Amino acid sequence: MIWKAIASAALALAAPAIAQDKPAAAKVSLTRLDCGTVRVNRLNAFSDTEAYPGQSRDLTVGCYLIRHGDQLMLWDLGLPSALKGADFSSDGDMSASVTRTLVEQLAELDLKPEDIDIVGISHFHFDHIAQLPDFPTAKLFIGKSDWDLLTQSPPPAFVDPTPFAHWISGGGQVEPVARDKDVFGDGSVVMFDMPGHTPGHHTLLVRLAGMGTVLLTGDQAHFQENYDSEGVPTFNTNRADTLASFGRFKALAKNLKATVIIQHEPRDVGKLPAFPKAAE
Repeated sequence: MIWKAIASAALALAAPAIAQDKPAAAKVSLTRLDCGTVRVNRLNAFSDTEAYPGQSRDLTVGCYLIRHGDQLMLWDLGLPSALKGADFSSDGDMSASVTRTLVEQLAELDLKPEDIDIVGISHFHFDHIAQLPDFPTAKLFIGKSDWDLLTQSPPPAFVDPTPFAHWISGGGQVEPVARDKDVFGDGSVVMFDMPGHTPGHHTLLVRLAGMGTVLLTGDQAHFQENYDSEGVPTFNTNRADTLASFGRFKALAKNLKATVIIQHEPRDVGKLPAFPKAAE
């Protein structure tokens, strides 16, 4: 009886991650939003094995609108709006610029910030969270280990809790996600716990009726070569966790026959329809 109870509990915990054959209860679509560009002057920072000496590269910053029936979710909140029109610089490790803000792009879809029900964050780095304050009525989903750092007093020097102030103060709803999270309860949108880049880093699965399964990397990888080699940036918080998460991510991609979208990879932008069209 004890082993039966343990097995039942284990299956219950695993349920959000294994609902691949369960049809979505609502129509789901996925739209890519342009959240800016990062010009990396020292690409070697993205390898703790010195794989890219002397190289530089432009990386895209992708944010994503998910429609689930009449509910709306944003995945990742991009670079600061203050960088709109900013010039790139060859000084320092990197610089960034934004062409259009999230609010401006949503307006083109006849949406207002208060129409967004959920904001999901892959992790707390500045290029994934900066426009979060523009959506104060949305419920925040974020990895619990990241949330613990953001709410620590004082927070670590490498963490900026400022964009989260509204939720930290109790002004907005927040759900710290400890493991995987089936966001809508039907297996169509699932946050996967993949620590390493940060302690609470998550990736996102979206099941579409036409396109099939899509996996958004968060920052599990930053560009194709980094993904292929399972490279670990120097600024990741845990190397072993990063490699374990790579193993899980790639196994999911293979087993689910998923389209992998590396959120910072310019070559992956074309895997989804160009804005304002959505993948369905």
